[in-house]
Amino acid sequence: MTARCVMVLGTSSGAGKSWLATALCRWYARQGLRVAPFKAQNMSNNARVVAAADGALGEIGCAQYFQALAARAAPEVRMNPVLLKPERDDHSQLVLLGQVHPQLTALPWRQRAPLLWPPVRDALDALRAENDVVVIEGAGSPAEINLQDSDIVNLRVAAHARAACLLVTDIDRGGAFAHLYGTWALLAPEHRALLRGFVLNRFRGDPALLEPGPAQLEGLTGVPTVATLPMVWQHGLPEEDGVFDDRAAAAGEVRLRIAVIAWPRISNLDEFQPLKNIPGVRLRWVRTPAELADADWVVLPGSKNTVADLQWLRAQGLARAIVDHANAGRPVLGICGGLQVLGEALVDPADIAGNAPGLGLLPLVTQFAESKTVRRTGVRFEALAGPWSALSGLQVQGYEIHTGQTAQHAGMAPGRIALPHGLGWTNEQGNVLGIYLHGLFEDAGVLQALFGAAAPTLDSVFDRLADVIESHFATGALAGLIAC
Repeated sequence: MTARCVMVLGTSSGAGKSWLATALCRWYARQGLRVAPFKAQNMSNNARVVAAADGALGEIGCAQYFQALAARAAPEVRMNPVLLKPERDDHSQLVLLGQVHPQLTALPWRQRAPLLWPPVRDALDALRAENDVVVIEGAGSPAEINLQDSDIVNLRVAAHARAACLLVTDIDRGGAFAHLYGTWALLAPEHRALLRGFVLNRFRGDPALLEPGPAQLEGLTGVPTVATLPMVWQHGLPEEDGVFDDRAAAAGEVRLRIAVIAWPRISNLDEFQPLKNIPGVRLRWVRTPAELADADWVVLPGSKNTVADLQWLRAQGLARAIVDHANAGRPVLGICGGLQVLGEALVDPADIAGNAPGLGLLPLVTQFAESKTVRRTGVRFEALAGPWSALSGLQVQGYEIHTGQTAQHAGMAPGRIALPHGLGWTNEQGNVLGIYLHGLFEDAGVLQALFGAAAPTLDSVFDRLADVIESHFATGALAGLIAC
């Protein structure tokens, strides 16, 4: 095995692990090294379609997808061998090496862990054999002592890889030094020995005010604070854990207000990140009818549990508000689960998700089945009328991840086809558009057609992140993490 491993651990979820791991991937790639990201187990409904074994396709969490692009590597399933996709508060679908695994999904978690460690270990070892550096992201906190006997994502990975570990904390929340010390104190001595540095993230103010905290912390633990990273607003990466940043707004006078329905099982919300950077556009995450009052567009995003989210929509009073918005001739867009909700009915003969009437804005019926569609898709829009006419004839690239197939309602006048192969429809007026294609707003042609603008390229986002850590880590610290 040739790769040196750098691991980013956090004092909590949301501390900045994904952000920092992405920046490290690009920084090491800029040194001319072969770099790959890795996260043993991710829990997220934000997934991407990537290469799997034997020419197949599979799913990984969006964080590792973007980290692979930052590393200038081709994303593939070994980079996130275990993906948990929450369907209810007490149940998640388990995806192993890109494929849904019903047998493991059905097992209690502590019974799964021994079965999952071998493929996790093998995936990591294979990446180590093919690269110079593997940047590993942990999950949650490594000091969750109730879970250490079944850990396959934090300390067991760190020890197996002999990783140089960074422990990052969100200082903006307060209590950063206590979080760092408490995490260190709960680790076993052999795991403490892997820690090479503490990182204070999202700091606002004069760094001199931190003294003598870092020195005192090093005196207690022997671990130096190697970086104090500033608060970076609108850094360009999506919020992987579904943390909605309502403060983010593009520059200039707001001309278009886009309301995205933030239902409980929202999926693939990362695809809306480019909208945050379009001049004059205000992206808003909506949970109440009042928040829709002045919206220009309403977007129904993907869902990991379409029927449950539709029930929530009705309980919130949002279903009526969306129908009224559409009936007024204003634009509505449904993507994947959002498309399914826009139809007349959702039927479930296999008792997978349940039956429900849809919003009735498109003459469609969705039937659920156990099979899952996971694929990349390139397709051309048909001629469209109304607010979406700018997309007419546009060739677009995206991806599909969905359970269920949608077709025209046999007893109703057909809707207008927006995309071929059963991928999209509009109503007769043209203001309601439903598609199965994820990634629409990541297509440069779509942004130009709809907004006459372009979002920052991903390469520019990754380089900016790498610049931030280069200027705020202690001199030589980044290179030192991979020194023999």
